[in-house]
Amino acid sequence: MPDILTCTDGSIYAASVYDHAAWAALRMDAAVHVLHMLDPHRERAAMADFSGNLGPDERDALLEDLVQLEESKARVAQTRGRAILQAARDHLGAAGVALVTAEQRHGSLIEAVETLRADLIVIGKRGESADFAKLHLGANLERVIRGSRQPVLVTSRAYKPITRVLIAFDGSPSAKKAVDYAATGPLLRGLACTLLSVGKENAAIDAEREKARARLEKGGAAVTSHLLPGEPEKVIPEVLEKEEIPLLMMGAYGHSRIRQLIIGSTTTAMVRTCRTPVLLFR
Repeated sequence: MPDILTCTDGSIYAASVYDHAAWAALRMDAAVHVLHMLDPHRERAAMADFSGNLGPDERDALLEDLVQLEESKARVAQTRGRAILQAARDHLGAAGVALVTAEQRHGSLIEAVETLRADLIVIGKRGESADFAKLHLGANLERVIRGSRQPVLVTSRAYKPITRVLIAFDGSPSAKKAVDYAATGPLLRGLACTLLSVGKENAAIDAEREKARARLEKGGAAVTSHLLPGEPEKVIPEVLEKEEIPLLMMGAYGHSRIRQLIIGSTTTAMVRTCRTPVLLFR
Protein backbone atom coordinates (compact mmCIF):
# COMPACT_ATOMS: atom_id res chain seq x y z
CA MET A 1 0.00 0.00 0.00
CA PRO A 2 1.36 3.48 -0.85
CA ASP A 3 2.18 5.71 2.09
CA ILE A 4 1.72 9.47 2.35
CA LEU A 5 3.92 11.31 4.83
CA THR A 6 1.99 14.26 6.23
CA CYS A 7 4.01 16.87 8.14
CA THR A 8 2.20 19.07 10.64
CA ASP A 9 3.02 21.62 13.31
CA GLY A 10 -0.56 22.49 14.19
CA SER A 11 -0.33 25.87 12.47
CA ILE A 12 -3.05 27.64 10.50
CA TYR A 13 -2.12 25.48 7.49
CA ALA A 14 -2.74 22.20 9.35
CA ALA A 15 -6.36 21.69 8.24
CA SER A 16 -5.37 22.27 4.63
CA VAL A 17 -2.50 19.79 4.97
CA TYR A 18 -4.91 17.13 6.28
CA ASP A 19 -7.46 17.84 3.54
CA HIS A 20 -4.88 17.57 0.77
CA ALA A 21 -3.43 14.41 2.33
CA ALA A 22 -6.92 12.90 2.49
CA TRP A 23 -7.57 13.80 -1.16
CA ALA A 24 -4.31 12.13 -2.19
CA ALA A 25 -4.88 9.08 0.02
CA LEU A 26 -8.33 8.40 -1.40
CA ARG A 27 -7.12 8.71 -4.99
CA MET A 28 -4.01 6.59 -4.39
CA ASP A 29 -5.66 4.10 -2.01
CA ALA A 30 -2.86 4.99 0.40
CA ALA A 31 -2.21 5.07 4.11
CA VAL A 32 -1.35 8.36 5.81
CA HIS A 33 1.48 8.73 8.31
CA VAL A 34 1.27 11.99 10.26
CA LEU A 35 4.53 13.38 11.63
CA HIS A 36 4.99 16.07 14.27
CA MET A 37 8.51 17.15 15.19
CA LEU A 38 9.80 18.40 18.51
CA ASP A 39 12.85 20.35 17.36
CA PRO A 40 15.15 20.89 20.35
CA HIS A 41 16.73 23.93 18.72
CA ARG A 42 13.35 25.66 18.48
CA GLU A 43 12.04 24.50 21.83
CA ARG A 44 15.09 25.66 23.75
CA ALA A 45 14.64 29.09 25.32
CA ALA A 46 16.99 31.84 24.32
CA MET A 47 18.08 33.16 27.70
CA ALA A 48 20.93 35.42 28.65
CA ASP A 49 23.38 34.12 31.24
CA PHE A 50 23.36 36.45 34.25
CA SER A 51 24.86 33.91 36.66
CA GLY A 52 28.24 35.64 36.69
CA ASN A 53 26.74 38.48 38.73
CA LEU A 54 25.39 36.15 41.39
CA GLY A 55 26.85 34.42 44.40
CA PRO A 56 27.33 30.63 44.45
CA ASP A 57 24.06 29.86 46.25
CA GLU A 58 22.05 32.21 44.07
CA ARG A 59 23.69 30.81 40.92
CA ASP A 60 22.80 27.22 41.88
CA ALA A 61 19.21 28.21 42.63
CA LEU A 62 18.92 30.03 39.30
CA LEU A 63 20.29 27.07 37.35
CA GLU A 64 17.90 24.72 39.10
CA ASP A 65 14.98 27.01 38.23
CA LEU A 66 16.09 27.14 34.59
CA VAL A 67 16.33 23.35 34.41
CA GLN A 68 12.82 23.02 35.83
CA LEU A 69 11.54 25.61 33.38
CA GLU A 70 13.03 23.73 30.42
CA GLU A 71 11.57 20.46 31.66
CA SER A 72 8.17 22.11 32.00
CA LYS A 73 8.39 23.55 28.49
CA ALA A 74 9.33 20.14 27.10
CA ARG A 75 6.30 18.53 28.78
CA VAL A 76 4.03 21.24 27.39
CA ALA A 77 5.47 20.76 23.89
CA GLN A 78 4.92 17.01 24.06
CA THR A 79 1.36 17.43 25.30
CA ARG A 80 0.63 19.96 22.58
CA GLY A 81 2.16 17.62 20.00
CA ARG A 82 -0.04 14.72 21.10
CA ALA A 83 -3.09 16.98 20.79
CA ILE A 84 -2.01 18.00 17.28
CA LEU A 85 -1.63 14.37 16.24
CA GLN A 86 -5.02 13.42 17.66
CA ALA A 87 -6.63 16.31 15.78
CA ALA A 88 -4.94 15.06 12.60
CA ARG A 89 -6.23 11.52 13.14
CA ASP A 90 -9.76 12.82 13.72
CA HIS A 91 -9.65 15.09 10.66
CA LEU A 92 -8.32 12.40 8.33
CA GLY A 93 -10.71 9.78 9.66
CA ALA A 94 -13.66 12.09 9.12
CA ALA A 95 -12.45 12.65 5.55
CA GLY A 96 -12.64 8.90 4.88
CA VAL A 97 -8.99 7.82 5.21
CA ALA A 98 -9.06 4.26 6.51
CA LEU A 99 -5.49 3.83 7.70
CA VAL A 100 -3.86 6.66 9.67
CA THR A 101 -0.77 6.40 11.85
CA ALA A 102 0.79 9.23 13.83
CA GLU A 103 4.22 9.83 15.27
CA GLN A 104 5.97 12.44 17.38
CA ARG A 105 9.75 12.69 17.00
CA HIS A 106 12.57 14.72 18.48
CA GLY A 107 15.09 16.28 16.13
CA SER A 108 14.93 17.96 12.75
CA LEU A 109 12.25 17.44 10.14
CA ILE A 110 14.85 16.99 7.41
CA GLU A 111 16.47 14.04 9.17
CA ALA A 112 13.08 12.43 9.78
CA VAL A 113 12.00 12.79 6.15
CA GLU A 114 15.22 11.13 5.01
CA THR A 115 14.59 8.07 7.20
CA LEU A 116 10.85 7.55 6.63
CA ARG A 117 9.56 5.74 3.57
CA ALA A 118 6.93 7.65 1.65
CA ASP A 119 5.44 7.74 -1.84
CA LEU A 120 4.31 11.34 -1.40
CA ILE A 121 5.10 14.06 1.12
CA VAL A 122 2.47 16.64 2.07
CA ILE A 123 3.57 19.81 3.85
CA GLY A 124 2.13 23.28 4.40
CA LYS A 125 3.53 26.27 2.59
CA ARG A 126 4.06 28.08 5.86
CA GLY A 127 4.43 26.94 9.44
CA GLU A 128 3.71 28.47 12.80
CA SER A 129 6.88 30.62 12.76
CA ALA A 130 6.52 32.02 9.23
CA ASP A 131 6.06 35.74 8.63
CA PHE A 132 2.74 35.85 6.76
CA ALA A 133 2.96 39.58 6.10
CA LYS A 134 6.20 39.12 4.16
CA LEU A 135 5.07 35.85 2.51
CA HIS A 136 7.98 33.97 4.02
CA LEU A 137 7.92 30.22 3.45
CA GLY A 138 8.27 27.62 6.16
CA ALA A 139 11.79 27.32 7.51
CA ASN A 140 12.13 23.65 6.52
CA LEU A 141 10.26 23.72 3.24
CA GLU A 142 13.08 24.23 0.74
CA ARG A 143 15.27 21.68 2.49
CA VAL A 144 12.49 19.10 2.44
CA ILE A 145 11.91 19.67 -1.28
CA ARG A 146 15.62 19.49 -2.09
CA GLY A 147 16.19 16.43 0.06
CA SER A 148 13.20 14.37 -1.04
CA ARG A 149 13.39 11.78 -3.78
CA GLN A 150 9.61 11.60 -3.79
CA PRO A 151 7.06 14.18 -4.97
CA VAL A 152 6.31 16.93 -2.45
CA LEU A 153 2.84 18.48 -2.32
CA VAL A 154 3.05 21.98 -0.85
CA THR A 155 -0.43 22.94 0.26
CA SER A 156 -2.18 26.27 -0.05
CA ARG A 157 -3.93 28.02 2.82
CA ALA A 158 -7.23 26.24 2.19
CA TYR A 159 -8.24 23.13 0.28
CA LYS A 160 -10.30 23.36 -2.89
CA PRO A 161 -11.50 20.35 -4.90
CA ILE A 162 -8.85 19.39 -7.46
CA THR A 163 -10.40 18.72 -10.86
CA ARG A 164 -7.70 20.12 -13.16
CA VAL A 165 -3.94 20.44 -13.15
CA LEU A 166 -1.45 22.76 -14.81
CA ILE A 167 1.97 21.29 -15.60
CA ALA A 168 4.68 23.91 -16.03
CA PHE A 169 6.88 22.33 -18.68
CA ASP A 170 10.39 23.47 -19.60
CA GLY A 171 11.76 20.22 -21.03
CA SER A 172 13.92 19.54 -17.97
CA PRO A 173 14.29 16.03 -16.49
CA SER A 174 12.23 17.02 -13.45
CA ALA A 175 9.43 18.40 -15.66
CA LYS A 176 9.42 15.14 -17.63
CA LYS A 177 9.22 13.28 -14.33
CA ALA A 178 6.12 15.30 -13.46
CA VAL A 179 4.55 14.36 -16.81
CA ASP A 180 5.31 10.66 -16.29
CA TYR A 181 3.80 10.81 -12.81
CA ALA A 182 0.62 12.46 -14.11
CA ALA A 183 0.36 10.02 -17.01
CA THR A 184 0.93 6.77 -15.15
CA GLY A 185 0.03 7.25 -11.47
CA PRO A 186 -3.40 7.15 -9.85
CA LEU A 187 -3.22 10.57 -8.16
CA LEU A 188 -4.11 12.63 -11.22
CA ARG A 189 -5.85 9.99 -13.32
CA GLY A 190 -8.83 11.39 -15.20
CA LEU A 191 -8.09 15.04 -14.47
CA ALA A 192 -8.02 17.61 -17.25
CA CYS A 193 -4.48 18.84 -17.84
CA THR A 194 -2.97 22.07 -19.16
CA LEU A 195 0.60 21.75 -20.37
CA LEU A 196 2.25 25.17 -20.30
CA SER A 197 5.64 26.42 -21.44
CA VAL A 198 6.64 30.03 -20.87
CA GLY A 199 9.22 32.00 -22.80
CA LYS A 200 10.42 32.36 -26.38
CA GLU A 201 9.82 29.96 -29.24
CA ASN A 202 12.17 27.01 -28.90
CA ALA A 203 11.98 24.11 -31.35
CA ALA A 204 13.57 21.63 -28.96
CA ILE A 205 11.19 22.42 -26.08
CA ASP A 206 8.23 22.48 -28.49
CA ALA A 207 9.12 18.96 -29.60
CA GLU A 208 9.48 17.79 -25.99
CA ARG A 209 6.16 19.38 -25.06
CA GLU A 210 4.46 17.55 -27.92
CA LYS A 211 5.92 14.27 -26.64
CA ALA A 212 4.66 15.16 -23.18
CA ARG A 213 1.20 15.86 -24.56
CA ALA A 214 1.11 12.49 -26.29
CA ARG A 215 2.29 10.80 -23.10
CA LEU A 216 -0.49 12.40 -21.07
CA GLU A 217 -3.17 11.62 -23.66
CA LYS A 218 -2.03 8.01 -23.74
CA GLY A 219 -2.59 7.95 -19.99
CA GLY A 220 -6.19 9.06 -20.52
CA ALA A 221 -5.92 12.80 -19.79
CA ALA A 222 -7.68 15.52 -21.75
CA VAL A 223 -4.78 17.86 -22.56
CA THR A 224 -4.42 21.41 -23.81
CA SER A 225 -0.93 22.65 -24.64
CA HIS A 226 0.29 26.26 -24.74
CA LEU A 227 3.40 28.36 -25.18
CA LEU A 228 3.08 31.85 -23.72
CA PRO A 229 5.63 34.69 -23.83
CA GLY A 230 6.96 36.30 -20.67
CA GLU A 231 8.54 35.26 -17.38
CA PRO A 232 7.36 32.08 -15.64
CA GLU A 233 7.15 33.80 -12.24
CA LYS A 234 4.50 36.16 -13.63
CA VAL A 235 2.74 34.16 -16.34
CA ILE A 236 2.10 30.92 -14.44
CA PRO A 237 0.26 32.52 -11.47
CA GLU A 238 -1.80 34.59 -13.92
CA VAL A 239 -2.88 31.49 -15.85
CA LEU A 240 -3.69 29.60 -12.65
CA GLU A 241 -5.90 32.44 -11.43
CA LYS A 242 -7.54 33.29 -14.75
CA GLU A 243 -8.44 29.69 -15.59
CA GLU A 244 -9.13 28.74 -11.95
CA ILE A 245 -6.83 25.72 -12.07
CA PRO A 246 -6.53 24.28 -8.54
CA LEU A 247 -3.15 22.49 -8.79
CA LEU A 248 0.26 23.33 -10.21
CA MET A 249 2.84 20.65 -11.05
CA MET A 250 6.44 21.49 -11.85
CA GLY A 251 10.03 20.42 -11.54
CA ALA A 252 11.90 21.81 -8.55
CA TYR A 253 15.24 23.58 -8.30
CA GLY A 254 16.60 22.63 -11.70
CA HIS A 255 19.53 25.06 -11.52
CA SER A 256 22.56 25.38 -9.29
CA ARG A 257 22.45 27.21 -5.96
CA ILE A 258 24.94 29.76 -7.35
CA ARG A 259 22.59 30.65 -10.22
CA GLN A 260 19.68 30.93 -7.78
CA LEU A 261 21.66 33.28 -5.56
CA ILE A 262 22.25 35.55 -8.55
CA ILE A 263 18.86 35.58 -10.27
CA GLY A 264 16.58 33.80 -7.81
CA SER A 265 14.68 30.54 -7.96
CA THR A 266 11.57 30.00 -10.08
CA THR A 267 10.54 27.20 -7.73
CA THR A 268 10.66 29.42 -4.65
CA ALA A 269 8.83 32.21 -6.48
CA MET A 270 6.05 29.86 -7.58
CA VAL A 271 5.54 28.35 -4.14
CA ARG A 272 5.60 31.78 -2.49
CA THR A 273 3.21 33.60 -4.81
CA CYS A 274 0.78 30.98 -6.16
CA ARG A 275 -2.42 30.55 -4.19
CA THR A 276 -2.81 26.97 -5.37
CA PRO A 277 -1.05 23.90 -4.01
CA VAL A 278 2.14 22.97 -5.85
CA LEU A 279 3.24 19.41 -6.56
CA LEU A 280 7.02 19.39 -6.96
CA PHE A 281 9.42 16.89 -8.47
CA ARG A 282 13.19 16.62 -8.20
